[in-house]
Amino acid sequence: MEQNEQPSFGIEKLYVKDLSVEVPHAPAIFLEREAPQVEIQLNTTGQGLGDGAYEVVLTVTVTATLGDKTVFLVEVGQAGIFRVVGVPDQQLEPLIAVACPNILFPYARETVSDAVTRAGFSPIVLQPVNFEAMYMQRLQQEQQAPAEIPIQ
Repeated sequence: MEQNEQPSFGIEKLYVKDLSVEVPHAPAIFLEREAPQVEIQLNTTGQGLGDGAYEVVLTVTVTATLGDKTVFLVEVGQAGIFRVVGVPDQQLEPLIAVACPNILFPYARETVSDAVTRAGFSPIVLQPVNFEAMYMQRLQQEQQAPAEIPIQ
């Protein structure tokens, strides 16, 4: 591989790696009239596959509860294989942690909405997410963590 190769970034494949829908209290839960509390969690992971290919997985977990009962739980692992060539190492992590999840998010949002609807509930529309802010927050936490460990 040449050192002066032009940087390039491309999408090889987008796919649903994991999809789980649970409605543990059906059918009785459908008779409830109260609106459930909805909690949304996001997580991203990335791993090198070799030869400039990286798999990035954006996991979205949506949990709806009514009191102590789970109304529904939907978890989507929206994944992609991305080809990254000629990108300097210091720019690689932000690309994997910010750009890739930004590409995956609309697909995850559609899959979540579809799964919730198919489970018999009103669709959940995920609000836009600032993956850059999440990445910066994680970097700050990582920088602060070593300072908090007591020296022996």
